[in-house]
Amino acid sequence: MKGLKFTVITAAVAGAALANTIAPTRAADAPATATAPATATAEDASIRPFKAHISDAQLADLRQRIAATRWPDAETVTDRSQGAQLARLQALVSYWGNGYDWRRAEAKLNALPQYVTTIDGVDIHFIWVRSKNPNALPLIMTHGWPGSVLEELKVIGPLTDPAAYGGRADDSFDLVLPSMPGYGFSGKPKTSDWTPDHIARAWDELMHRLGYQHYVAQGGDWGSVIADKMAEQKLPGLLGIHVNMPATVPPEIAKSLKAGDPPPAGLNAKETAAYRSLDNLYTRGGGYAAMMVTRPQTVGYALADSPVGQAAWMYDKFADWTYSGGDPERALTKDEMLDDITLYWLTNTSTSAAQLYWTNNANNFNAVDISIPAAVTVFPGEIYQAPRSWTERSYHKLIYFNEVNKGGHFAAWEQPQLFSQEIRAAFRTLRSPVQTAQR
Repeated sequence: MKGLKFTVITAAVAGAALANTIAPTRAADAPATATAPATATAEDASIRPFKAHISDAQLADLRQRIAATRWPDAETVTDRSQGAQLARLQALVSYWGNGYDWRRAEAKLNALPQYVTTIDGVDIHFIWVRSKNPNALPLIMTHGWPGSVLEELKVIGPLTDPAAYGGRADDSFDLVLPSMPGYGFSGKPKTSDWTPDHIARAWDELMHRLGYQHYVAQGGDWGSVIADKMAEQKLPGLLGIHVNMPATVPPEIAKSLKAGDPPPAGLNAKETAAYRSLDNLYTRGGGYAAMMVTRPQTVGYALADSPVGQAAWMYDKFADWTYSGGDPERALTKDEMLDDITLYWLTNTSTSAAQLYWTNNANNFNAVDISIPAAVTVFPGEIYQAPRSWTERSYHKLIYFNEVNKGGHFAAWEQPQLFSQEIRAAFRTLRSPVQTAQR
């Protein structure tokens, strides 16, 4: 079987190292420009243009594996309480094997300016779209799990060219969308020191390599964790952050949740609702995290070997976390979900993505202590809806807080227009001519 095949174009470095960090590529399959040494050095700070191309053989192998799936019996309940339901998953997988076209997703990615740079020995893939507005505010935005940069593509236009989407040109951003280490087309860390703190420092290095002296950061899921870490580090160039999965649970509330207690007396209605949502996650919806926090390698064998196993692992979370009442096709199309699932499969990154949970091994909902400007949007389909009372205790310079009426955990993916409006509003007060990029 041929391995993953892609092209990295640069005058000095052809980027062969990235091929080795994603999947072996036979010499006969390598693009003509892939003449660089097998390993890029950590000192190589060049920005190398990138194009993705998956071999026909790898796509054929995926279809063959899907066709050979051995299915389990159906669940013994009529709801989703046992996980991804057989009939729904079979419908998705049938389309995956017989109608889905990865080349469409690949073309969408390759129509965008993509790059790779090496930071601390790991190749970082990123999309970099600059606004036509010379005063655009630089923004680095980080995806989460089971997402990828694909979940952010629909906001590129509204954020870099807001006037074309009903906004104001003054709200433009230069947008940097990195794939986290071990995810998508980024390299896979070979050591366990790529913690969220490490990624936060790497993102600051990336923004400075791109010529930005000042910038803002945004994230959901892992992206929220990374943005929080960047804020806690008080990175000199970071003007502020926006998160849509804020870390707000006060210590006394976290203690009660850990003990399995009922909601403490004295909570208001929104605090009580947040408590119950988190309790449901910890007692009924957190099995995926328990596996990845404690045994990412063990579950990784199944995810790396079975495309349907991986699809079920991810589809279950699409059902849980979209604002869809457990019917993710109401929030995302089959193609959108399969683009993301297929990216994980073709890059063989389910295990390396899971390893981040083991490396972090922390409760990412517990309160942070952030003193730089921060903004929060609360989406109704998020894992929990952070109350403002808790948020103000964690984000001490809260410059923006809003509760919207639609969208879930994958906010940029589900509601790109609303999400973009929130980002523009969140960072409006941080703009000034001094804070623009060196272009």
